[in-house]
Amino acid sequence: MAMFSVNVHRFDPYKNFKFRVYWDGQAIPGIINVSPLVRKTEGMTYRSGDDPSKYMISPGLTTFEPIVLERGLTHDKAFEDWANLVFNIQGDSSMSLANYRKDIRIDILNLQGAVVMTYSVFRCWVSEYQALPALDANKSCTAIERLVLQHEGWERDTDVTEPKET
Repeated sequence: MAMFSVNVHRFDPYKNFKFRVYWDGQAIPGIINVSPLVRKTEGMTYRSGDDPSKYMISPGLTTFEPIVLERGLTHDKAFEDWANLVFNIQGDSSMSLANYRKDIRIDILNLQGAVVMTYSVFRCWVSEYQALPALDANKSCTAIERLVLQHEGWERDTDVTEPKET
């Protein structure tokens, strides 16, 4: 069976360095790292009272690991503005209960820049915001800001299909 149905000549999987992240209907510039989408379902053990020699396992609660987004520090305030919806120095009355959750979309691109897969992540909110990294005058590297997003699950958009490559 071919791994690609449209581009049957293709054998190599998609790369992990071509992607875009969207929220509020717009692409967020400069994101350099997105952590993996991980779902875990707890195994629940039980046994029948008439069979004391073994346990059976069935699926229990499913949890989703937080998603970490990182990007180089710029004057774009998208990360900071979202984080400020959960906490604001002016106090709890400044928190936006109506807007602090957002759905995000992650597009995976092929080397030509065409969208090959899309994942929607639901009801995200910022649980951690790193405005500045550790600063070190003895190193030469990019300053990174970081968001940790709690969420309530994700799914792949099956309407996004394999594009014809030229």
